[in-house]
Amino acid sequence: MSASCYSFCVRRPIRPAFNSVQAVVSRGACCVCAQARNVKAKKPAAGSKHGNSGNTSGLGHDTEHAPVQKTVPLVSTPADADLEQNEGKFFDAVVKVYCIHTEPNYSLPWQRKRQYSSTSSGFMVKNEEGQRCLLTNAHSVEYHTQVKVKRRGDDQKFIAEVLAIGVECDIALLTVKDETFWEGVKPLSFGPLPRLQDAVAVVGYPIGGDTISVTSGVVSRIEVTSYVHGSTELLGVQIDAAINSGNSGGPVFNEVGECVGIAFQSLSGSDAENIGYVIPTPVIQHFLTDFRRNGQFTGFPVMGMKWQRMESHALRSAYKMKKEQKGILVRHVQPTYETAKHLKPDDIIMRFDGIQVASDGTVPFREKERIAFNYLTSQKYSGEQAVLDVWRDGQDVQLTIHLMRPRLLVPLHLANADPSFFVVAGIIFTVCTEPYLLSEYGAEYMSEAPVKLLEQLMHGERLEPDDQACLFYLCVVVLSQVLACNATLGYEDYCNVQVLKFNGTPVRNLRHLIQLVASCPDHYMRFDLAYKEVVTLQTDAVKDATASILELHSIPAAVSKDLLALLPELQHVVPPAAATAHAANS
Repeated sequence: MSASCYSFCVRRPIRPAFNSVQAVVSRGACCVCAQARNVKAKKPAAGSKHGNSGNTSGLGHDTEHAPVQKTVPLVSTPADADLEQNEGKFFDAVVKVYCIHTEPNYSLPWQRKRQYSSTSSGFMVKNEEGQRCLLTNAHSVEYHTQVKVKRRGDDQKFIAEVLAIGVECDIALLTVKDETFWEGVKPLSFGPLPRLQDAVAVVGYPIGGDTISVTSGVVSRIEVTSYVHGSTELLGVQIDAAINSGNSGGPVFNEVGECVGIAFQSLSGSDAENIGYVIPTPVIQHFLTDFRRNGQFTGFPVMGMKWQRMESHALRSAYKMKKEQKGILVRHVQPTYETAKHLKPDDIIMRFDGIQVASDGTVPFREKERIAFNYLTSQKYSGEQAVLDVWRDGQDVQLTIHLMRPRLLVPLHLANADPSFFVVAGIIFTVCTEPYLLSEYGAEYMSEAPVKLLEQLMHGERLEPDDQACLFYLCVVVLSQVLACNATLGYEDYCNVQVLKFNGTPVRNLRHLIQLVASCPDHYMRFDLAYKEVVTLQTDAVKDATASILELHSIPAAVSKDLLALLPELQHVVPPAAATAHAANS
């Protein structure tokens, strides 16, 4: 079986851990916060059904030749007291995070799903202004309705406020207003990026117990890594220390007690063992600096292009490159990015800010190491410039480009926002996103979802600059489902199909569709869909049908909260009573 990111938990024998502290060595999970969905405490984590029962006896596999255990004095020695005091300085800054989540219901976007709880880890730090705050994982507090934190050895939980969530880098910034929470604890300090085989210790509150847990290991690999929660690729550190459900957001220490990263995911499967991943300090500092500059997380910029390696000698010769020249070939530049004003297809990028780009798409990284080229762009901030040395038509050209956040036609996440929707009679319109496809078709959506929506997800792009009159970026509007009523008779089986045109006008986004419907002077409303299907409604019947649907299905209004400003324009298609009721509820 290939390795996957779905979790399971296996208890294994006790062994000496980092800094002479004993720890339970166990295997971890991707996005490893321990979730409780109507499950009693201390049950196996979701995913233990894979059949990995493990050895829970505390003995090694070879019990016949097990070494004889030495007798340890029960009286504490001064050395023991010093060790415990030393560790306490760091461990006291590690907290347990309790979160209540309420996720959107993408099938019924005006509702939320049943709430569930999770526990994870976090730790205290100080920002550059000296303000105290907490760091944890973004997936630990996604769609939170309440977040509480508890210190080590304390019986009181404190209400925490979420200041910022960086979905791409899977980091969240929290604070606690109660001053007693911070008393007597020294925040952790960050250390440098570790090196291969450096000893590390993962500290947190994983499943299997209520007290703090420590597991140890070494750094196995440092490279650009896939961040599963944010569907992006950033610098990551692979370690062989155990990362279990509940370790999410906990600090990873080096040998001198500095925090060198945040535990956030691990790889599981029959061909993967003890592969855990850590968010390193450069990514953490990028998140904190971004928040300090902008008051919010603005993300990691990209160049907005597709490229290919130039390892083929024939390919380099065809582009008249000299023997000593190296670089990557630009295949395509997305037209809505700033890069498109300067960079062209068939350009060869040889240097990025003076750093040589090799023909295999890597750049130098520390001593005798190389790393993927996109590491350089991830070190920048949105709006910053980069200087490219390009080989174009047999000549050297130097370009200055502006980097910007990704603008995807089908967003990979909603940054913890609620999905937008629009109700016309019984037709529910919404925006196609990756979470929407996951909700509709499950984990196998890449093989189960309609091929035209998958094509937009994998290869779709904006082909023109954003129209400021439409306010929203160009996106894929889908007919999610049709709620039965007289006005939609015969269309009840339509679902999950893209809306292409309204009365002959191409639909740019959901706000644009609402404006078109609101200003429709025609006797009929015609929606042209993918697969050349057509839905036609009588304009006069839409208003009454919409009012009936809103009341029957307890829908607060015909549009989502983010589109409330358009309600006055919809008076002839949306009942005023529904709009008034929704405004009162808001």
